[in-house]
Amino acid sequence: MSEFFKTRYVTGVVLFITLFFILGVYVGFNHRSEIEKVANLSGKETAVATEADFSPFWKVWNLINEKYPSVSEVTDQERIYGAISGLMSSLDDPYSVFFDPEEAKMFQDEIAGNFSGVGMEVGKKDGVLTVIAPLKDTPAYRAGIKSGDKILKIDQVITIDFTVEQAVRLIRGEKGTEVTLTILHDGEREPVEIKIVRDVINLPTLDTELRPDGIFVIKLYSFSAISTPLFRNAMKEFASAKTDRLVLDLRGNPGGYLSAAVNIASWFLPEGKIVVTEDYGNNKDPVVFRSRGYGIFSDKFKFVVLIDGGSASASEIVAGALQDHKQAILVGDKSFGKGSVQEVEDVTADTILKITVAKWLTPNDHLIAETGLTPDYPVKFTREDANAKKDPQMDKAVELLNSWPGIK
Repeated sequence: MSEFFKTRYVTGVVLFITLFFILGVYVGFNHRSEIEKVANLSGKETAVATEADFSPFWKVWNLINEKYPSVSEVTDQERIYGAISGLMSSLDDPYSVFFDPEEAKMFQDEIAGNFSGVGMEVGKKDGVLTVIAPLKDTPAYRAGIKSGDKILKIDQVITIDFTVEQAVRLIRGEKGTEVTLTILHDGEREPVEIKIVRDVINLPTLDTELRPDGIFVIKLYSFSAISTPLFRNAMKEFASAKTDRLVLDLRGNPGGYLSAAVNIASWFLPEGKIVVTEDYGNNKDPVVFRSRGYGIFSDKFKFVVLIDGGSASASEIVAGALQDHKQAILVGDKSFGKGSVQEVEDVTADTILKITVAKWLTPNDHLIAETGLTPDYPVKFTREDANAKKDPQMDKAVELLNSWPGIK
Protein backbone atom coordinates (compact mmCIF):
# COMPACT_ATOMS: atom_id res chain seq x y z
CA MET A 1 0.00 0.00 0.00
CA SER A 2 2.84 2.37 0.87
CA GLU A 3 4.36 1.77 -2.56
CA PHE A 4 1.05 2.74 -4.15
CA PHE A 5 0.88 6.03 -2.30
CA LYS A 6 4.53 6.68 -3.05
CA THR A 7 3.83 6.12 -6.74
CA ARG A 8 0.81 8.41 -6.69
CA TYR A 9 2.79 11.04 -4.78
CA VAL A 10 5.63 10.92 -7.29
CA THR A 11 3.19 11.00 -10.19
CA GLY A 12 1.42 14.02 -8.67
CA VAL A 13 4.67 15.88 -8.21
CA VAL A 14 5.73 15.16 -11.79
CA LEU A 15 2.31 16.28 -13.08
CA PHE A 16 2.46 19.46 -10.99
CA ILE A 17 5.94 20.26 -12.26
CA THR A 18 4.84 19.57 -15.82
CA LEU A 19 1.80 21.83 -15.49
CA PHE A 20 3.91 24.51 -13.86
CA PHE A 21 6.43 24.24 -16.70
CA ILE A 22 3.70 24.48 -19.35
CA LEU A 23 2.19 27.46 -17.56
CA GLY A 24 5.60 29.10 -17.42
CA VAL A 25 6.15 28.49 -21.10
CA TYR A 26 2.69 29.90 -21.87
CA VAL A 27 3.19 33.00 -19.73
CA GLY A 28 6.69 33.50 -21.09
CA PHE A 29 5.50 33.07 -24.67
CA ASN A 30 2.78 35.67 -24.24
CA HIS A 31 5.10 38.09 -22.48
CA ARG A 32 7.75 38.08 -25.17
CA SER A 33 8.79 41.48 -26.48
CA GLU A 34 6.66 42.58 -29.41
CA ILE A 35 9.56 42.26 -31.83
CA GLU A 36 10.07 38.61 -30.82
CA LYS A 37 6.50 37.87 -31.88
CA VAL A 38 7.18 39.04 -35.43
CA ALA A 39 7.93 36.14 -37.74
CA ASN A 40 9.20 35.88 -41.30
CA LEU A 41 10.63 39.40 -41.38
CA SER A 42 14.33 40.07 -41.75
CA GLY A 43 16.13 43.16 -40.46
CA LYS A 44 13.79 43.63 -37.49
CA GLU A 45 16.55 44.69 -35.13
CA THR A 46 17.13 48.38 -34.51
CA ALA A 47 20.20 49.23 -36.57
CA VAL A 48 20.64 52.80 -35.35
CA ALA A 49 21.81 54.36 -32.12
CA THR A 50 18.60 55.60 -30.51
CA GLU A 51 16.83 55.53 -27.17
CA ALA A 52 13.43 55.60 -28.87
CA ASP A 53 11.04 52.82 -27.82
CA PHE A 54 10.15 50.75 -30.89
CA SER A 55 7.83 48.38 -29.02
CA PRO A 56 4.63 50.35 -29.91
CA PHE A 57 5.47 49.94 -33.60
CA TRP A 58 5.84 46.17 -33.30
CA LYS A 59 2.75 45.91 -31.10
CA VAL A 60 0.70 47.61 -33.79
CA TRP A 61 2.29 45.32 -36.39
CA ASN A 62 1.20 42.27 -34.41
CA LEU A 63 -2.28 43.63 -33.73
CA ILE A 64 -2.73 44.08 -37.46
CA ASN A 65 -1.79 40.43 -37.93
CA GLU A 66 -4.18 39.32 -35.19
CA LYS A 67 -7.21 41.50 -35.83
CA TYR A 68 -7.32 43.13 -39.27
CA PRO A 69 -9.76 41.08 -41.40
CA SER A 70 -8.04 41.79 -44.73
CA VAL A 71 -4.48 41.40 -43.50
CA SER A 72 -3.64 38.88 -46.22
CA GLU A 73 -4.29 41.55 -48.87
CA VAL A 74 -1.43 43.74 -47.61
CA THR A 75 2.07 42.33 -47.87
CA ASP A 76 4.68 42.84 -45.18
CA GLN A 77 6.76 44.80 -47.68
CA GLU A 78 3.86 47.16 -48.42
CA ARG A 79 3.50 47.78 -44.70
CA ILE A 80 7.21 48.60 -44.48
CA TYR A 81 6.84 51.11 -47.35
CA GLY A 82 3.88 52.65 -45.56
CA ALA A 83 5.86 52.92 -42.34
CA ILE A 84 8.73 54.67 -44.12
CA SER A 85 6.28 57.11 -45.70
CA GLY A 86 4.87 57.81 -42.25
CA LEU A 87 8.38 58.36 -40.91
CA MET A 88 9.02 60.94 -43.64
CA SER A 89 5.70 62.69 -42.98
CA SER A 90 6.81 63.24 -39.37
CA LEU A 91 9.34 65.76 -40.74
CA ASP A 92 6.45 68.01 -41.81
CA ASP A 93 8.34 68.79 -45.01
CA PRO A 94 6.39 68.35 -48.28
CA TYR A 95 9.63 67.96 -50.24
CA SER A 96 11.06 65.06 -48.21
CA VAL A 97 9.37 61.92 -49.50
CA PHE A 98 9.84 58.18 -49.95
CA PHE A 99 9.07 56.67 -53.36
CA ASP A 100 7.87 53.07 -53.46
CA PRO A 101 8.68 51.14 -56.67
CA GLU A 102 5.71 52.56 -58.62
CA GLU A 103 6.36 56.13 -57.47
CA ALA A 104 10.11 55.77 -58.09
CA LYS A 105 9.45 54.85 -61.72
CA MET A 106 7.13 57.86 -62.12
CA PHE A 107 9.81 60.12 -60.62
CA GLN A 108 12.47 58.80 -62.98
CA ASP A 109 10.13 59.16 -65.97
CA GLU A 110 9.47 62.78 -65.01
CA ILE A 111 13.19 63.58 -64.83
CA ALA A 112 13.62 62.02 -68.26
CA GLY A 113 10.69 64.07 -69.56
CA ASN A 114 8.90 60.90 -70.61
CA PHE A 115 5.40 60.71 -69.15
CA SER A 116 1.75 61.31 -69.87
CA GLY A 117 -0.50 63.46 -67.73
CA VAL A 118 -1.98 66.94 -67.74
CA GLY A 119 1.23 69.02 -67.59
CA MET A 120 1.43 71.01 -64.38
CA GLU A 121 3.83 71.30 -61.46
CA VAL A 122 2.14 70.64 -58.11
CA GLY A 123 3.29 71.50 -54.59
CA LYS A 124 2.01 72.16 -51.09
CA LYS A 125 1.21 75.73 -50.03
CA ASP A 126 0.02 76.30 -46.46
CA GLY A 127 -0.70 72.59 -46.29
CA VAL A 128 -2.98 72.63 -49.35
CA LEU A 129 -2.31 70.91 -52.67
CA THR A 130 -1.54 73.83 -55.00
CA VAL A 131 -0.62 74.30 -58.65
CA ILE A 132 2.85 75.83 -58.87
CA ALA A 133 2.58 76.31 -62.62
CA PRO A 134 0.94 74.76 -65.68
CA LEU A 135 3.44 73.98 -68.43
CA LYS A 136 3.03 75.79 -71.72
CA ASP A 137 0.87 74.13 -74.41
CA THR A 138 -0.16 71.21 -72.20
CA PRO A 139 -3.70 70.00 -71.40
CA ALA A 140 -3.64 71.81 -68.03
CA TYR A 141 -2.49 75.05 -69.67
CA ARG A 142 -5.21 74.85 -72.34
CA ALA A 143 -7.85 74.03 -69.70
CA GLY A 144 -7.20 77.32 -67.91
CA ILE A 145 -5.31 75.99 -64.89
CA LYS A 146 -3.32 78.81 -63.28
CA SER A 147 -0.53 79.20 -60.75
CA GLY A 148 -1.98 79.30 -57.25
CA ASP A 149 -5.04 77.16 -58.04
CA LYS A 150 -5.99 74.83 -55.18
CA ILE A 151 -6.73 71.19 -56.07
CA LEU A 152 -9.58 70.08 -53.81
CA LYS A 153 -10.48 66.80 -55.54
CA ILE A 154 -8.98 64.48 -58.12
CA ASP A 155 -11.93 62.74 -59.75
CA GLN A 156 -14.03 62.09 -56.63
CA VAL A 157 -11.12 61.74 -54.19
CA ILE A 158 -10.73 64.59 -51.68
CA THR A 159 -7.11 65.73 -51.48
CA ILE A 160 -7.00 66.79 -47.81
CA ASP A 161 -3.75 65.49 -46.28
CA PHE A 162 -2.58 64.24 -49.69
CA THR A 163 1.12 64.23 -50.38
CA VAL A 164 2.30 65.63 -53.70
CA GLU A 165 3.23 62.12 -54.80
CA GLN A 166 -0.25 60.75 -54.04
CA ALA A 167 -1.75 63.53 -56.12
CA VAL A 168 0.65 63.00 -59.01
CA ARG A 169 -0.15 59.27 -59.04
CA LEU A 170 -3.88 60.01 -59.50
CA ILE A 171 -3.48 62.89 -61.96
CA ARG A 172 -1.19 61.02 -64.33
CA GLY A 173 -2.46 58.31 -66.60
CA GLU A 174 -2.56 56.96 -70.11
CA LYS A 175 -2.78 59.34 -73.04
CA GLY A 176 -6.39 59.93 -74.08
CA THR A 177 -7.92 59.18 -70.67
CA GLU A 178 -9.77 61.83 -68.69
CA VAL A 179 -9.30 63.19 -65.18
CA THR A 180 -11.64 65.60 -63.40
CA LEU A 181 -10.06 68.17 -61.09
CA THR A 182 -12.08 70.19 -58.61
CA ILE A 183 -10.24 73.50 -58.58
CA LEU A 184 -10.52 76.58 -56.41
CA HIS A 185 -9.04 79.38 -58.50
CA ASP A 186 -6.86 81.85 -56.64
CA GLY A 187 -9.08 84.69 -55.42
CA GLU A 188 -12.36 82.86 -56.07
CA ARG A 189 -14.85 81.60 -53.46
CA GLU A 190 -16.52 78.71 -55.27
CA PRO A 191 -14.68 75.69 -56.73
CA VAL A 192 -15.19 74.49 -60.29
CA GLU A 193 -14.84 71.09 -61.93
CA ILE A 194 -12.43 70.94 -64.87
CA LYS A 195 -12.25 67.85 -67.08
CA ILE A 196 -8.86 67.35 -68.71
CA VAL A 197 -7.80 64.71 -71.24
CA ARG A 198 -4.32 63.41 -70.54
CA ASP A 199 -1.59 63.57 -73.17
CA VAL A 200 2.14 62.93 -73.57
CA ILE A 201 3.94 65.82 -71.90
CA ASN A 202 6.89 67.44 -73.63
CA LEU A 203 8.63 69.78 -71.24
CA PRO A 204 9.07 73.23 -72.84
CA THR A 205 12.30 75.11 -72.19
CA LEU A 206 12.75 78.50 -73.84
CA ASP A 207 11.31 81.01 -76.35
CA THR A 208 12.77 84.29 -77.59
CA GLU A 209 11.16 87.34 -79.16
CA LEU A 210 12.39 90.69 -80.45
CA ARG A 211 9.38 92.95 -80.00
CA PRO A 212 8.56 95.72 -82.50
CA ASP A 213 9.52 98.28 -79.84
CA GLY A 214 13.05 96.83 -79.71
CA ILE A 215 12.71 95.01 -76.39
CA PHE A 216 14.21 91.51 -76.41
CA VAL A 217 12.27 88.91 -74.38
CA ILE A 218 13.56 85.55 -73.18
CA LYS A 219 10.79 83.34 -71.83
CA LEU A 220 12.34 80.53 -69.78
CA TYR A 221 9.87 77.77 -68.89
CA SER A 222 12.13 75.46 -66.91
CA PHE A 223 15.72 74.94 -65.77
CA SER A 224 16.09 71.61 -67.54
CA ALA A 225 19.25 69.78 -68.57
CA ILE A 226 19.19 71.51 -71.97
CA SER A 227 18.33 75.02 -70.74
CA THR A 228 22.00 76.07 -70.38
CA PRO A 229 22.96 75.69 -74.09
CA LEU A 230 19.59 77.07 -75.19
CA PHE A 231 20.07 80.12 -72.98
CA ARG A 232 23.55 80.66 -74.44
CA ASN A 233 21.99 80.74 -77.91
CA ALA A 234 19.34 83.16 -76.66
CA MET A 235 22.03 85.52 -75.35
CA LYS A 236 23.74 85.39 -78.76
CA GLU A 237 20.41 86.39 -80.32
CA PHE A 238 20.13 89.25 -77.84
CA ALA A 239 23.63 90.48 -78.72
CA SER A 240 22.79 90.32 -82.44
CA ALA A 241 19.54 92.25 -81.91
CA LYS A 242 21.52 95.47 -81.20
CA THR A 243 19.26 96.47 -78.31
CA ASP A 244 20.03 97.37 -74.71
CA ARG A 245 16.64 96.35 -73.24
CA LEU A 246 16.00 92.82 -72.00
CA VAL A 247 13.13 91.03 -70.25
CA LEU A 248 13.74 87.63 -68.67
CA ASP A 249 10.30 86.12 -68.09
CA LEU A 250 10.38 83.53 -65.29
CA ARG A 251 6.63 83.53 -64.64
CA GLY A 252 5.26 80.03 -64.24
CA ASN A 253 8.76 78.55 -64.20
CA PRO A 254 8.76 75.89 -61.44
CA GLY A 255 12.55 75.50 -61.43
CA GLY A 256 14.83 72.57 -62.14
CA TYR A 257 18.58 72.02 -61.95
CA LEU A 258 20.68 74.18 -59.62
CA SER A 259 23.60 73.99 -62.07
CA ALA A 260 21.41 75.52 -64.77
CA ALA A 261 20.43 78.36 -62.43
CA VAL A 262 24.08 79.14 -61.61
CA ASN A 263 25.02 79.03 -65.31
CA ILE A 264 22.21 81.36 -66.33
CA ALA A 265 22.89 83.83 -63.50
CA SER A 266 26.55 83.83 -64.57
CA TRP A 267 25.60 85.66 -67.78
CA PHE A 268 24.69 88.71 -65.75
CA LEU A 269 27.04 88.69 -62.76
CA PRO A 270 30.79 89.32 -62.59
CA GLU A 271 32.97 86.35 -61.77
CA GLY A 272 33.00 85.40 -58.11
CA LYS A 273 29.75 87.09 -57.13
CA ILE A 274 27.51 84.94 -54.96
CA VAL A 275 24.56 83.39 -56.79
CA VAL A 276 23.12 81.36 -53.91
CA THR A 277 24.14 79.84 -50.58
CA GLU A 278 23.07 76.43 -49.34
CA ASP A 279 22.56 76.58 -45.57
CA TYR A 280 22.81 73.06 -44.08
CA GLY A 281 22.25 74.10 -40.45
CA ASN A 282 23.40 71.85 -37.58
CA ASN A 283 26.71 73.75 -37.41
CA LYS A 284 27.68 72.50 -40.86
CA ASP A 285 29.56 74.82 -43.18
CA PRO A 286 27.37 76.45 -45.84
CA VAL A 287 28.10 75.86 -49.52
CA VAL A 288 28.37 78.98 -51.66
CA PHE A 289 27.79 78.95 -55.43
CA ARG A 290 29.42 81.82 -57.32
CA SER A 291 29.09 83.32 -60.76
CA ARG A 292 31.37 81.92 -63.43
CA GLY A 293 31.60 85.38 -64.90
CA TYR A 294 29.95 85.16 -68.29
CA GLY A 295 28.58 88.61 -67.31
CA ILE A 296 29.84 90.46 -70.35
CA PHE A 297 26.48 92.23 -70.49
CA SER A 298 26.30 93.13 -66.80
CA ASP A 299 26.72 96.93 -67.11
CA LYS A 300 25.57 97.48 -70.67
CA PHE A 301 21.80 97.08 -70.74
CA LYS A 302 18.49 97.68 -68.98
CA PHE A 303 17.11 94.52 -67.48
CA VAL A 304 13.73 93.48 -66.02
CA VAL A 305 12.90 90.03 -64.62
CA LEU A 306 9.24 88.98 -64.44
CA ILE A 307 8.16 86.67 -61.59
CA ASP A 308 4.89 85.43 -60.15
CA GLY A 309 3.47 82.80 -57.80
CA GLY A 310 4.53 80.11 -60.26
CA SER A 311 8.20 81.12 -60.14
CA ALA A 312 9.85 78.61 -57.83
CA SER A 313 13.13 76.97 -56.89
CA ALA A 314 15.79 77.70 -59.53
CA SER A 315 13.72 80.66 -60.79
CA GLU A 316 13.90 82.20 -57.33
CA ILE A 317 17.66 81.59 -57.17
CA VAL A 318 18.28 83.52 -60.41
CA ALA A 319 15.78 86.30 -59.68
CA GLY A 320 17.01 86.67 -56.09
CA ALA A 321 20.66 86.90 -57.15
CA LEU A 322 19.93 89.53 -59.82
CA GLN A 323 17.81 91.55 -57.39
CA ASP A 324 20.35 91.45 -54.55
CA HIS A 325 23.25 92.41 -56.84
CA LYS A 326 21.11 95.18 -58.40
CA GLN A 327 21.53 93.77 -61.88
CA ALA A 328 17.82 93.68 -62.66
CA ILE A 329 14.48 95.08 -61.53
CA LEU A 330 11.92 92.48 -60.46
CA VAL A 331 8.34 93.05 -61.64
CA GLY A 332 5.24 90.96 -61.02
CA ASP A 333 3.88 89.02 -58.07
CA LYS A 334 5.47 87.35 -55.06
CA SER A 335 7.26 84.10 -55.96
CA PHE A 336 6.25 80.66 -54.69
CA GLY A 337 8.83 80.23 -51.92
CA LYS A 338 10.33 76.84 -52.74
CA GLY A 339 13.74 77.45 -51.26
CA SER A 340 15.09 74.11 -50.12
CA VAL A 341 17.61 71.63 -51.46
CA GLN A 342 16.80 67.97 -51.93
CA GLU A 343 19.11 65.02 -52.47
CA VAL A 344 17.97 61.72 -53.97
CA GLU A 345 19.21 58.48 -52.44
CA ASP A 346 18.56 54.90 -53.52
CA VAL A 347 17.05 52.96 -50.60
CA THR A 348 16.75 49.66 -52.46
CA ALA A 349 17.17 48.74 -56.12
CA ASP A 350 13.67 50.03 -56.88
CA THR A 351 12.87 52.57 -54.15
CA ILE A 352 14.11 56.13 -53.67
CA LEU A 353 14.31 58.68 -50.88
CA LYS A 354 14.19 62.38 -51.71
CA ILE A 355 15.19 64.34 -48.63
CA THR A 356 15.70 68.02 -47.86
CA VAL A 357 19.31 68.66 -46.85
CA ALA A 358 19.58 72.46 -46.91
CA LYS A 359 17.80 75.76 -47.45
CA TRP A 360 18.66 78.36 -50.08
CA LEU A 361 19.71 81.89 -49.19
CA THR A 362 20.03 84.75 -51.67
CA PRO A 363 23.34 86.67 -51.76
CA ASN A 364 21.94 89.04 -49.10
CA ASP A 365 21.01 86.05 -46.91
CA HIS A 366 17.28 86.28 -47.65
CA LEU A 367 15.62 82.94 -46.91
CA ILE A 368 13.62 81.92 -49.99
CA ALA A 369 11.71 79.05 -48.34
CA GLU A 370 8.05 79.85 -47.67
CA THR A 371 8.47 83.64 -47.85
CA GLY A 372 9.47 83.81 -51.53
CA LEU A 373 10.76 86.93 -53.30
CA THR A 374 8.99 90.28 -53.26
CA PRO A 375 9.24 92.16 -56.58
CA ASP A 376 10.54 95.72 -56.72
CA TYR A 377 7.35 96.67 -58.59
CA PRO A 378 4.41 94.51 -57.46
CA VAL A 379 1.87 94.08 -60.25
CA LYS A 380 -1.08 91.66 -60.24
CA PHE A 381 -2.09 89.59 -63.25
CA THR A 382 -5.75 88.65 -62.77
CA ARG A 383 -7.92 86.06 -64.52
CA GLU A 384 -9.83 88.98 -66.02
CA ASP A 385 -6.58 90.29 -67.51
CA ALA A 386 -5.91 86.89 -69.06
CA ASN A 387 -9.43 86.65 -70.49
CA ALA A 388 -9.04 90.13 -71.99
CA LYS A 389 -5.60 89.12 -73.34
CA LYS A 390 -3.94 91.84 -71.27
CA ASP A 391 -0.57 91.48 -69.54
CA PRO A 392 -0.13 94.29 -66.99
CA GLN A 393 3.12 92.79 -65.73
CA MET A 394 4.75 92.86 -69.15
CA ASP A 395 3.27 96.34 -69.69
CA LYS A 396 5.00 97.53 -66.52
CA ALA A 397 8.28 95.99 -67.65
CA VAL A 398 8.01 97.81 -70.99
CA GLU A 399 7.20 101.07 -69.21
CA LEU A 400 10.27 100.74 -66.99
CA LEU A 401 12.57 99.85 -69.89
CA ASN A 402 11.37 102.83 -71.95
CA SER A 403 11.86 105.28 -69.05
CA TRP A 404 14.65 103.51 -67.22
CA PRO A 405 14.67 104.43 -63.54
CA GLY A 406 17.96 102.71 -62.84
CA ILE A 407 18.56 100.41 -59.89
CA LYS A 408 19.29 102.10 -56.59
